[in-house]
Amino acid sequence: MTHRPTILVTGAAGFAGSHLLDLLAEAPARVVALRKPGVGAETQAAYPAVTWMEIDLLDRDAMRRTVGDVAPAEVYHLAGAPHVGQSWSAATETLAVNVMGTHALLEALRLEGAQSRLVVPSSAYVYRPSDRALTEGDALEATNPYAISKVATELAVVRAARVDGLHAVVARSFNHIGPRQDPSFFASGVARQVALIEAGRLEPVIRVGNLESRRDFTDVRDTVRAYRALAEHATPGRAYNVCSGHAHRMRDLLDGIVALARVTVVVQPDPGRFRPNDTPLLLGDPSLIRQATGWEPRVPIEQTLHDLLDYWRRAA
Repeated sequence: MTHRPTILVTGAAGFAGSHLLDLLAEAPARVVALRKPGVGAETQAAYPAVTWMEIDLLDRDAMRRTVGDVAPAEVYHLAGAPHVGQSWSAATETLAVNVMGTHALLEALRLEGAQSRLVVPSSAYVYRPSDRALTEGDALEATNPYAISKVATELAVVRAARVDGLHAVVARSFNHIGPRQDPSFFASGVARQVALIEAGRLEPVIRVGNLESRRDFTDVRDTVRAYRALAEHATPGRAYNVCSGHAHRMRDLLDGIVALARVTVVVQPDPGRFRPNDTPLLLGDPSLIRQATGWEPRVPIEQTLHDLLDYWRRAA
């Protein structure tokens, strides 16, 4: 009988986590998926071939036992608080989960002597705002609680690689969107509203904040492919931008989704939806990950928006 390596995914019931599970279904490996207690039961039911475990990320003893029992060949640490805007009102939880949760995993891997290839997603929001495409060598300057948590996470991962010898890399992900994303994120929220308007469950008005900021968007299915490529080819202790190299205005995303609507939709500005600190441009240079892994985004933004709207239509 051929031995199958084990792949461990934290935050497996989340947005990127579920898409990674889709991708791993093709892998000749046993997949162990971790989810937060009481969260993600529906996702678990959708992946019966996966071994599921409930675990509190901040329970260091439980994390160590899990790593010791599972002995993973690869680890994708996707668990954490993911929202920039909400981090202003949930700074303590954001810092605890993102920083201490990652520390608990790194300690578990170190103490168990794991030889795992570890990928830890960070965020483009760690960068100092710039009017050009950002490279991995650009200055970091966290401007919100979420970004602060990600800078600290990156430092912990780099230290684990350089001092403890873990095969750990940072995936500095720019904005990724697609089906199953929480509607608190812009594109998903707009798509959900359009679907509810089409279903007659919502008035035909969408209220929006700042539409002039520009972001580098990658389809989540491309993003998780990048994570796998980094696990295989990346240099430990380094950060890699996961991005498309193209910026889209938020207005373009809105217009793209509204254009797909089957009914007339009115867009109204809402000052209450403006963030306390909104970066005008967040654009990445994907040269390093391209050179290291050969990864390129495959899904065009038009397909992403179409699939996102269809997802919410099915849910409506």
